[in-house]
Amino acid sequence: QVQLVESGGGLVQAGGSLRLSCAASGSIFSINSMGWYRQAPAKERELVAVISSGASTKYADSVKGRFTISRDNAKNTTYLQMNSLKPEDTAIYYCNADVRRWHFNPAYTRFWGQGTQVTVSS
Repeated sequence: QVQLVESGGGLVQAGGSLRLSCAASGSIFSINSMGWYRQAPAKERELVAVISSGASTKYADSVKGRFTISRDNAKNTTYLQMNSLKPEDTAIYYCNADVRRWHFNPAYTRFWGQGTQVTVSS
């Protein structure tokens, strides 16, 4: 099994910053992409950002220019730096990782973190 542990969520005023972390552990041979999704009340879960194993990135239009995704492959960790936060960024943020678990099996499986609450006050 693979576990993803998130940290860094909290309450912040509009215009402030937070940095989310997500560390993967367990049976990991390699990790391809890692990403962040969020889900606000009464809304569908949406993609926030994704980063490939080669460090190419994609962002939702709503966060582009404000959020930065990064990764530390040696630590199997992804980070989401969130700047200029807005009340509409309030959501539960979930990280994920596409994990190859075994040397002998090239399949990748997506694992999810437990989610961390980000609340941005006006």
